[in-house]
Amino acid sequence: MKKIKVLVVDDSSVIRKVISEILAKDPEIEVVGMAKDGKEAIEKAEELLPDVVTLDIEMPVMDGLSALKILRQKVPRSKVIMFSSLTQEGAKATIEALSLGAYDFVPKPSTRSFLESIKKIELDLLPKIKSIVPLKEIKPILKPRDSFLEVKKGSFKVCGVGVSTGGPQTLMEIFSKLPKGFPVPILVVQHMPPIFTRYLAERLNSISPLEVKEAEQGELVKDGVVYIAPGDYHMEVKKEGTRVRIFLHQGPLRNHCRPAVDELFESLAEIYNGYVLALILTGMGYDGKEGAKKIKEKGGVILAQDAQSSVVFGMPRVIIEAGLADEVLNISEIPQRLIEIFKEKRDG
Repeated sequence: MKKIKVLVVDDSSVIRKVISEILAKDPEIEVVGMAKDGKEAIEKAEELLPDVVTLDIEMPVMDGLSALKILRQKVPRSKVIMFSSLTQEGAKATIEALSLGAYDFVPKPSTRSFLESIKKIELDLLPKIKSIVPLKEIKPILKPRDSFLEVKKGSFKVCGVGVSTGGPQTLMEIFSKLPKGFPVPILVVQHMPPIFTRYLAERLNSISPLEVKEAEQGELVKDGVVYIAPGDYHMEVKKEGTRVRIFLHQGPLRNHCRPAVDELFESLAEIYNGYVLALILTGMGYDGKEGAKKIKEKGGVILAQDAQSSVVFGMPRVIIEAGLADEVLNISEIPQRLIEIFKEKRDG
């Protein structure tokens, strides 16, 4: 069995040793080298050609963001997973790294509860490294484009989006191309911790013609606004007379996630009945499947991202295999398809 080759980069010898030991215990992974700064990371990556580079952000000589830019040019085959501190500065730098093409990120261990943090790294990092192994495209069974979806075009009242690994780059690609005055609200669950979702919303808002914001408890849902679920909070919608408001809560994790796509999609199905169009984009796991079922049962429509353009073909694959996808689209096609689907409503 071919092992996944990993290069570990951190200025702390303790962290390098800890991460290497965690990875070495897994029979599917081989640690091929270590580096103490960004400059050394580039040299070793060019020599060793690792499948994955775990990259610290704050380092002497050359920091992680500077190294990432060069790694993406010189060793594009290597997937970069950033190690980020759970601070405002760390979150901002991580969103920048993801927009530059980093594969994903994991939180750095905390000195206050080091053993607990190590366990969390193990739980977070191993699945993300293993998810780089590409899954084969599957041929979906789809309804003809000129039937069901075409009949419903222009009638949708809301757009729901579920996304995980690879999400920031994918959301930037979509929202940068949607026009101002988009005729429905867009509600997004991106699997991310607190603070990170706020900086993601700010980044998306800076590049999109639409208003993009982190959702707030009790606010009215408005057409043409994109609402990002805050980290560690499930996001739902609730009806208040004829108006719809955001409802945030810290109920139990679903699919190991909070926020969870299922929570959002189920509430959209309940409030908007069959007038929901939902997107399942790149990501690990199966979050969104149960919510997509509810949307379909009510008469809504599901679009899924294809394997070719997904950073991780996990969440979309589950939707396609379950027969829930009405269309499977490359990321390059999604913005224009959304414009087409909602065009009649905007013109009306």
